[in-house]
Amino acid sequence: MDQVGFPVAATAAVIPPASPLTPAGVTLGQRLFFDPRLSGDGSVACATCHDPARAFTDGRPRSVGIGGHIGRRNAPTVLNALYNKTQFWDGRVHTLEQQAALPITNPFEMGSSSIADAVSRIALDKNYQAQFMQAFRRGVNEQDMLRAIATYERTLISFDAPFDRFIAGDASAVSESAKRGWELFNTKARCNLCHARTSKERDVTIFTDNDFHNIGIEILGHDVGALARRAERELVQGQQLDIDIAAIEGDMSVLGRFLVTKRQSDIAAFKTPGLRNVLITGPYFHNGSMQTLWDAVDHYNHGDGVTDPWLDKDIQPLALTEPEIDDVVAFMTSLTSSMYAEAGEKEFARQLAVSRVDRPQRNTARAFGPKPVQPQPPPLQ
Repeated sequence: MDQVGFPVAATAAVIPPASPLTPAGVTLGQRLFFDPRLSGDGSVACATCHDPARAFTDGRPRSVGIGGHIGRRNAPTVLNALYNKTQFWDGRVHTLEQQAALPITNPFEMGSSSIADAVSRIALDKNYQAQFMQAFRRGVNEQDMLRAIATYERTLISFDAPFDRFIAGDASAVSESAKRGWELFNTKARCNLCHARTSKERDVTIFTDNDFHNIGIEILGHDVGALARRAERELVQGQQLDIDIAAIEGDMSVLGRFLVTKRQSDIAAFKTPGLRNVLITGPYFHNGSMQTLWDAVDHYNHGDGVTDPWLDKDIQPLALTEPEIDDVVAFMTSLTSSMYAEAGEKEFARQLAVSRVDRPQRNTARAFGPKPVQPQPPPLQ
């Protein structure tokens, strides 16, 4: 995919020496990515939740795994995942090799009893035997299987969007509404506080700080203190499989980053997603609770979750007017890569129609009111 808008050197810098990009490795990884034999019953592949036609998401609020099991998290896009400092919504692993492994063995996702179990189902395939030998000079094995999947994922780079052409000097590449939205994004709408590498300079790359924030989603419906105490008892820090299962299945999923760090400041904090191709990667947020980009902006506009003691300090009412909300949405749609332009046009029309009759997150009174006093976090003990 095109790398317009991001330096080639930056791409090379995030490719580990142990997993070089080679044609044979990429071809093998692509085949594995689409192969349901990696799942326990042969029904689920990586591509089940990361469909190229949907910008490597699945279009569902929460992903469906083996046996039709519905998990607790929305499938994030794999596009540009090589730039992530951590993987998954809670950052529980750092590398794409580690990320490739966990869904395969999670009993609610792909359901293999072990990586070796998944390898055993492809090891007898003569084509796989030849491909592993060509890519890694040895037979089918666990480490190289994960390296190949990660290698393929590192080729999934997507930039070439109207916004990139605008930033490069083509003033006609985006609408006047999108230009106003870009200004609002960096000023009144406060989006840049999380969706930029730093809040001090305008970022035109992948629009994330690679950090974790509690933005007021889902937490108020749970006894978070009790869940946190339970997590401290049941989840030993560093036990990846237990944390992985808790993230996908059960109420402790709402704890987010806390599952990994056990720090109270990380309660219900989730990773800031990048915004490229955001138009076609909905539903939005870690639990897929927002159906349109208008819903997502409305959520921030009225400072949802202000009675949450652990809410991120930057969440507050924004007082965006309706035309300003439309402009912010227009800017986000300008981040749609050229290969998804047609799908983006259809999705924009769908979301626009929905937004004109159904805006469940809209709260104008709160949006234009003062920020309520936020309660202090209670002790967990």
